[in-house]
Amino acid sequence: MEPIITIENVVTSTKLAEDFDLQKLMETGLEGAAYDKTKFPGLVYRIKDPSVAFLIFTSGKVVCTGAKSIEKAHIAMVNLATELNSIGCKEIDLEPEIHVQNVVATANLKTNLNLNAIVIAFGMENVEYEPEVFPGLVCRLEAPKVVVLVFSTGKLVITGGKCPEDCEKGLRIIKTQFEELGLLY
Repeated sequence: MEPIITIENVVTSTKLAEDFDLQKLMETGLEGAAYDKTKFPGLVYRIKDPSVAFLIFTSGKVVCTGAKSIEKAHIAMVNLATELNSIGCKEIDLEPEIHVQNVVATANLKTNLNLNAIVIAFGMENVEYEPEVFPGLVCRLEAPKVVVLVFSTGKLVITGGKCPEDCEKGLRIIKTQFEELGLLY
């Protein structure tokens, strides 16, 4: 049975305007927004539907994090653009071009893994494993360009993809390599 992959987070970015006055945004009605330029250079704004957080910068750029799909990230960005326009921000791009920065997914191989055996089989030049620093093994793939964190429980975190298919392909590659090396029990 193939492991099921779950998208945990999609990070996207766009440029909604030429610039933003973040202090003015705080004063004009982004309810629940937080801005303290001594701690972080952007305004943090969270919404519930879809459940995401936005990082809004004076440059007019916006980062959206926390979406469970690219579609939800896109909906959230369009909703933000509409909301900013409705509270008086001028020249907002109401149909922004969304750029996917990162897709994070998880999967479970449903078997315990011997990480030391994986390091020996893969070779130290192909993986990073320092259990006293981090409990997982780090495996970097070239195509697709993703990083797979492998834990002894058989759980995996796949990150760095630009689409869900990158994460799915990364999972297939790692699982196939483990099978070929006799590392899946």
